[in-house]
Amino acid sequence: MAGPAFVLSERARVIADETVRTHCKVRSCTLLALNVRTTHVHVVVNCHERASPETAMDQFKAWITRKFRENGLAGADQRVWTEHGSTRWINSASSLAKAVDYVLHEQ
Repeated sequence: MAGPAFVLSERARVIADETVRTHCKVRSCTLLALNVRTTHVHVVVNCHERASPETAMDQFKAWITRKFRENGLAGADQRVWTEHGSTRWINSASSLAKAVDYVLHEQ
C-alpha cells in the first residue's frame, strides 16, 4: 500500500462488519467466518460459484469503502486497502475448517 495504513476505528470496524454481512445477503453468499481487524478484514465466504474469490474481495472492498466515505470515515481520494489482497479457493472440508478456525480464533 502506498502511504500510511488506514486504521479502522471501532465505528469503521462495525461498518465493515455490517457491510460484509449485508453484501452476503444481497448476493446470496454464505458467510462462514468474519473478523474485522484494525488494519484488515478476513472473510471466509461461499458465493456458490456466483463469484471468484477475487471478485468477492473486490466487491467487499468497494462496498466497505463506499460506506466509510458516506460516514465520513475516509476521504474521497483516500486509499483504504492494499492493491490486492490474499484470496484462495478452498477445496476440502479440512481446508475450510482450518480457514474458519484461523479467521475466528488465530488473529
